[in-house]
Amino acid sequence: MVEIAVRQDEVVLDSALLRGVEMAIERCLEQQELAGSEVSLSIVGDREQHALNLQYRGVDRTTDVLSFPMEEERPKEPGLLGDIVISAPQAKRQAGEYGHSLQREMAFLAVHGTLHLLGYDHETPADDEEMQRLQEEVLGFLGITR
Repeated sequence: MVEIAVRQDEVVLDSALLRGVEMAIERCLEQQELAGSEVSLSIVGDREQHALNLQYRGVDRTTDVLSFPMEEERPKEPGLLGDIVISAPQAKRQAGEYGHSLQREMAFLAVHGTLHLLGYDHETPADDEEMQRLQEEVLGFLGITR
């Protein structure tokens, strides 16, 4: 189950975009054999994302996505996984920079955040490659391309 809270009004997000983001998270959970898990997604503005990034990571700027897992280890069965926070304005800027839709960027960030909840990271080249492969697999399955 994905619970989405939109806590910003800087970027217009329609119901189709939000449903696509929800489907991306659900597909990622299915891919990882954790369907039925609970994920909370908050979509916020730059100011709130900046404050969270400073508070939890010590980085004094906004960022695109933050993940707050309930467990440090990769979950072995479905359950409450944690929270993802996406900055809609940052996602919109990045979509423009990368030349793809806001839908694609939001879905990508949601999958990226979900993988972090599941214990994946991109600290090494091999880990980064694995995350990229999993992300593209989920987005490709849903037909969300660049």
